[in-house]
Amino acid sequence: MTRLELRVDVDAPAERTWAALTDWARQGEWMLLTRVRVTSGDGASAGSELSAFTGLGPLGFTDTMRVTAWEPPLRCAVEHTGRLVRGTGEFRVVPRGAVSGFVWAEDVNPLLNLAFLPGVKLSLRRFAAYAREYPA
Repeated sequence: MTRLELRVDVDAPAERTWAALTDWARQGEWMLLTRVRVTSGDGASAGSELSAFTGLGPLGFTDTMRVTAWEPPLRCAVEHTGRLVRGTGEFRVVPRGAVSGFVWAEDVNPLLNLAFLPGVKLSLRRFAAYAREYPA
């Protein structure tokens, strides 16, 4: 596994960035070709479970995960529990007054990294625009 860590600046305060980031049902609006849903728990606490389908139509894969850390508005960590995606992932929000930073970190298989990286970079740019307009 290798650690992939990408960052983007968001023209929104940390609380809005966090709210946009953890609105699981709407993640597909910024995360490329992905739909996320809460499968267990409230989605806003450690122990909650999520399911993310990435693909087009019926072609794709499901990434299941368990929230292992919930520290609003700064950090959410998950343990990937699926067959294809394993390891840990983390979203971090870095407050900087009226703006914030968003860090996406994942432990990924080096072979998947090549396919994964362009989509994550595009998703981060989309997230910055999405969070800026997210209802306060």
